[in-house]
Amino acid sequence: MNNSTKDQAPLAGIRVVDFSRMLPGPWCTQMLADFGAEVIKVEHPPIGDLGRHNAPNFCKESVYFNTVNLNKESIDLDLSRDEERSIVRQLLDTADVVVESFRTGVTRRLGIDYDSIRVTNPSVIYCSITGFGQTGLFSNIPGHDLVVQSTTGSMGVTTGDGEKPPVNPGFQAADYAAATYAIIGILAALQRRASSEIGAHLDISMFDSLFSMSNVISNAALARLAGFKDAPQMELWGRNPRYATYPTKDGKAVAVSLLEAHIWKHFCELIGRSDLIAPNETARDRHTHHGERAALYREAIANLCKTHTRDELVAWMLTNDVPILPVYTPDEAIRSEHAAKRDLIEWIDHPVEGRIPVLANPLARSGLTTGVRRPAPSLGADRTRIIAKLQRTSIG
Repeated sequence: MNNSTKDQAPLAGIRVVDFSRMLPGPWCTQMLADFGAEVIKVEHPPIGDLGRHNAPNFCKESVYFNTVNLNKESIDLDLSRDEERSIVRQLLDTADVVVESFRTGVTRRLGIDYDSIRVTNPSVIYCSITGFGQTGLFSNIPGHDLVVQSTTGSMGVTTGDGEKPPVNPGFQAADYAAATYAIIGILAALQRRASSEIGAHLDISMFDSLFSMSNVISNAALARLAGFKDAPQMELWGRNPRYATYPTKDGKAVAVSLLEAHIWKHFCELIGRSDLIAPNETARDRHTHHGERAALYREAIANLCKTHTRDELVAWMLTNDVPILPVYTPDEAIRSEHAAKRDLIEWIDHPVEGRIPVLANPLARSGLTTGVRRPAPSLGADRTRIIAKLQRTSIG
């Protein structure tokens, strides 16, 4: 596990001024803080980041907020007041990185947009995170994950026969895609600045980020765009019986991932169904629905799952290196043996909540983070200290 200190961390000495709220920006800046950056979270009183109010809570404070705002400091500033804006300007003049997630045009009205800041801080790296970017048809639409996913095609791939609309996604893919590209962009810009002193304005869009990660979903559409009108879609969303979920005897479920021919052969021999092995199967068949053999495959797998409890079946498959694994609930995943073995739950001391669990940074084991994290700050908790530090810097 990680034995590094804050001084040894890769972003030690970097100041990030964070105006972002909710998920993409805060998760991005938490990662920067884990890498050793000083992250100052600027929040508008008296509500602060709306993520503070997401249920459920520990004793008092939001569990969610404490998973995306670790290792940060908070200052509450009302940007409509001149005296407060002067503090903001001091922060921005000393910032290496600025992250904001306001709707398009808001920063310009507040006077904290990139063009205004780079006049006095030309090497600043300014990262704007929005739902749909600074330009385009949807650019003024608030960037919530559901509407972003709906427009990238990632939900449309599971529409089936059109009788039922797609269900809401189980994962906030657009939020995390934008956060990931923001981190990558900031790190790349910092690396370039180290040798050139050139700043940057990063236009990070949830739509662009998820769209660019949708290469598997878009394969057939890209082929059709190139003129290949009969291009088939890769079968990864339930029509392939060897890549699907099945109910088990105890009312739970398993995920079956038997794509490759040699894995399928091994599985069939294990369950005594060598008759299901197709001798002429090729690598091109693994992401298809398997044509006329699909019903045979689905029936065999379904019957196997119906005659075993989930954990009994998984134990058997694990012993034989077959990729059939449990569909866990969030509670089961949090408490799973594998998550524990990978040190993915971290316990930290919180001044109000006591000892609380948070999701660990998986890069900690590689020595790239600061080690034990500080809890998420209460609203404005560091205001006095941050202002005093700015005053000392100004005098110096």
